[in-house]
Amino acid sequence: MPTPTATPRDRTDGLELSAADAEKLAAEFDEERPGRRLSLRVDRLVNLWCFLVALFVLKQVFWPLTLGSQYYLVLFLATTLPLAFVCYRFRASRHDPIEALNATERNDNPGIVDWALALVTLVVGLYPVLPIAQTSYGFGGYEGFLDRQGSLLDLDIAAGLLLMVLVLEATRRTTGLVLPAVCLVFFAYAYYGGYLPIHWTISHMGLNIDQIVNALYNEASGFFGVPLDVAATYIVLFTIYGAVLERMGAGRFFVEFAFSLFRKSSTAPGRTVATSGFLLGTVSGSGTATAVTLGSFAWPILKRAGYPKESAGGMLAASGIGAILSPPTMGAAAFIIAEYLSVSYITVLGWAIVPTLLYYVGIFIAVEIDARRFGAKRVELAIGSPWQLLARSGYHFLSLGVIIFFLAIDVPPFKAVVYATLVAAAFGLAEAFLSRRPVVSGFSETDEGPGERMELKASLVNFVSRLYGALAGGIRSGLPVIAVCAAAGVITSTIAKTGLGQVLADFLVQAAEAIAPNHAVLILLSAIFSAIAILILGLAVPVTASFILSWVVIGPALISLGVGAPEVAMFIFYYAVLSEVSPPTALAAVASAAITGGKVIPTMMQACKYTLPAFLAPLAFVVTDNGSLLLGRGSLAGVVGATVVCCLAVAGLAVATTGWMFGPTRLVERLLCLAAALLLLYLEPLSMIAGGVVLAVAVLLHLAVRGRDRTAEPAPQS
Repeated sequence: MPTPTATPRDRTDGLELSAADAEKLAAEFDEERPGRRLSLRVDRLVNLWCFLVALFVLKQVFWPLTLGSQYYLVLFLATTLPLAFVCYRFRASRHDPIEALNATERNDNPGIVDWALALVTLVVGLYPVLPIAQTSYGFGGYEGFLDRQGSLLDLDIAAGLLLMVLVLEATRRTTGLVLPAVCLVFFAYAYYGGYLPIHWTISHMGLNIDQIVNALYNEASGFFGVPLDVAATYIVLFTIYGAVLERMGAGRFFVEFAFSLFRKSSTAPGRTVATSGFLLGTVSGSGTATAVTLGSFAWPILKRAGYPKESAGGMLAASGIGAILSPPTMGAAAFIIAEYLSVSYITVLGWAIVPTLLYYVGIFIAVEIDARRFGAKRVELAIGSPWQLLARSGYHFLSLGVIIFFLAIDVPPFKAVVYATLVAAAFGLAEAFLSRRPVVSGFSETDEGPGERMELKASLVNFVSRLYGALAGGIRSGLPVIAVCAAAGVITSTIAKTGLGQVLADFLVQAAEAIAPNHAVLILLSAIFSAIAILILGLAVPVTASFILSWVVIGPALISLGVGAPEVAMFIFYYAVLSEVSPPTALAAVASAAITGGKVIPTMMQACKYTLPAFLAPLAFVVTDNGSLLLGRGSLAGVVGATVVCCLAVAGLAVATTGWMFGPTRLVERLLCLAAALLLLYLEPLSMIAGGVVLAVAVLLHLAVRGRDRTAEPAPQS
C-alpha cells in the first residue's frame, strides 16, 4: 500500500501523514515531553553516544561486569541521564499539531547551561566508582563506596543530594512536573515525619539527611533499585528490539498484512485498525505513538469507508492503547511486575492472554456494530494477498516467535530479546541483498561487474545505517523511562524506610469499611476507589510511574483484603495503561483527533466507548476469587468458562455503549444489556446465571420489537 502523501493540513478534512509526519506528531503527543530538534552535528554526536551505550548494554547481557548488578546500574545511569539535558528542553510545551507539522525545521540545540548540567550529571553519576575518597572509612572506588554504607562522607552526601536534584530535573524535562513534585513531597515526609503530631498515623521517627541519602544513593531501594534495574536490564533491550524491527520495515508490513486479511469485507477498515494496533505493539512501547503510526496509514482508508472523524479517532486511540496491554511485548510495567512478584516474564505474558482477548473482542464487536450503523463502504486496496505478503516479508513474525520460544525454555527475557533482535537484523540484512534496487553510480545498470558491486555496497551501507540508527534510537527513546525509574527510587526508598505504604493501605481499607456492610462490598468498593485513584494518577504521570506508585500504596491494601498479588498487579497495570485514553487528557485520543480533524472531546468519548470493556474487566480480577481464572490461574475448564462468560459480558457492554444489536436498540434494551454485563463480570455462579437470563431477555425483547417493526412496515409499491 503506498504511503499517503502529505497534503495541506486543516482541521476540517484531517491529516494525511507521511512517515516523517507521523513520527513528529507522535513526539508532540506522547506521554513524555517532545524532545529538541537538534542540528545535524549535535544529533550525530547524541546518536554516537547512544550507540555506544547500546553496545555496552548488549555486552552486559552476555559478559556482565564482575562487580555486580548495582555497579552496572551506576554506569548505566551515569551514561544515559546526561542525555536528558541534551535532548530535552528546560521548558517544554506541546504545540498545536497543525503548526507542529507545518513548521519549518529549526535547530533547537542545548545551551551552555544544558551542556554543563550534562557534564555534572556524568561526573556525579560516576562518583561511586571513581577512586577519589581515600579515607579511614574505606578505600576509593566502588568497593570503598559500598564499605561506607551507613556512614557516608560529607562528599558522598553532597554527591547524593546533587544526583537527586539532577534526576528530578531530568524527569521534569522528559515527563513533566508532577512526578518530581511527588518525589519532593516524599523526601520532605522522610525528613519532617518526626515533627508531625505523634497521634497522627503517618508520623514516624524521622530520618536525617545522612540516612535519606544513604537509602537513595548507597542501598538497593533507592536510585539503583528495582525500577532502574528493570529499565537497564529489560526495558532498554526491548526498545532496541522494537527500533530494529521498525527500521527493518516490520511496522509497515504489519499494517499491510492486517489490511490484506480483511480487504474483501465492508468492515475491513475497522477490523484492520484493531488488528494492526495489536501487531504494531511489537515495535512501539507507547500507545499514543502506535495510534499515530496506525492513523498515518488507516485514516485515509477509514475516511473513504465513511467513518465519522470522531469514531475513527476513537478507534485509532483504542487500538493503539491495546498494543501496550498485549503479549508478547507488553508495556514497561509488565517487566516490573515480574520483578516485584519474582516470577518469570512469560508468566506475566500468560496472565495477559485472556484480558487481551477480552479487550479485542470488545473492539471487534464495536467495529462490526459501527460498520452497520454508519453503512461503511467496501474499500479496494492495491495490496497483495496475505500469502504473498507472508512470502515476501513474513520473517518479521519469526523474531516474535524467537522471543516466545526462548522464554518457554526458561531463557531469561533479556537474552531472549537479544536473540530476537539478532534474528530481525539478520533477516533485514538478507532482504537488503535480495531486494537490491539500482543505484545512481557511474556505471550503467547493465554493467554486471562494477555496477553490481556498487549496488551491493549501497545495500550494505543502507543496512548498516539502519542498524546503527536502530541501536541509537532504542536508547534515545528510553530516556524518559530511565529518568522515571530513577526518580521512583525516591518514593520506594521513603516508603521502605518509613512504612508509609502500609499506613496508606490501611487508610484506604478503613475508608471502604466505613461504608461497606460486608466483606464482598468492601472489596468491590476498595477496587472501585483504587481504579479511580490509578486513573487520576495516570493523568499526570507516565504509565510506568503510575504503576510503581500505585503498587506501593494501593497494592498492599488490596492484598490485605485477601486478593492475590498477581490479580492486584494486573489490575493496577491495566488501569495505569488505560489512563492514556481517560478524559480529560487522553493523549492517545487527542493525537488521533489531530489526525482525523475530529473534535477532541467527542473523540475521547468514542475512545472510551471502544475501551469500556477494558475499564470494567479488570474489576473482575479482584472482586471475587474466580477472577484469578481470567489470568489463566486455575483449571482449563474454569479458565475457558470464565472467558466465555466475560465475552458475553463484553458483548453486552458493546450493545449498551453503541445502541445497536441486530439493529437500533431502545433504552430499555441497552439498560438490560448493561445490567447483564455487570452481573456476568462478577463471576459468581448466581450472578452469572442471573446475568445470562437478563442478557437473554434483552436479546429476545430486541428481536420481538424488531420483528414487530418489520411487520408494521408498509409493503413496497409494485
